[in-house]
Order: sequence, then C-alpha cells, then structure tokens
Amino acid sequence: MATGRRKMELQKVEEATYNGQPRTLGDLKPGEYGVVESVGGTDALHRHLLDMGLTPGVTVRLQKAAPMGDPLEVHLRGYALTLRVEDARKIRLR
Repeated sequence: MATGRRKMELQKVEEATYNGQPRTLGDLKPGEYGVVESVGGTDALHRHLLDMGLTPGVTVRLQKAAPMGDPLEVHLRGYALTLRVEDARKIRLR
C-alpha cells in the first residue's frame, strides 16, 4: 500500500506526463515530475547518464534551474543531480 506522500508523488507524475507528446527532462518546470522513458545521446554520454541513475522507469523531479536556465538540479533515487539543459533534452519522459 502506498503512503500518502508516495500517492501524491505518483499523482504528480501522472499530471506531468499526461499530454500525449514526447517530453524531455529539459521541458519540465521546477517542481514537476516525470518518469524516464528512454535515454539518448552519444555512446559516452548515454553510458554516463545511465551510470548516474537515469534509467528507464525512474521517477525524476526538477528541483530548480539556475538563474539563466542552465544547469538544472534534478532529484532522483534520493539524491540531487545537476545536468546541462542540452543533456537533459536527451532524456525522454513518459
């Protein structure tokens, strides 16, 4: 049984991903959630993103963006990860 907090997170995931169009991590606004569908990028970047925990099925939340919009602070798997917007756009969400 899901806890109250987990239910709220899952609801936010559903709200953030219900638009029917391909969406990337770079499209999220601060406070929005998404679920990783696929990870793109060159071979080295692809492997690096996977090694950092950005694997299909993981729930991510955009915590904040720098004042000029780049980089982004993303929370996943209990830790914070900072990514360039260019790299975040290679991560497709569902």
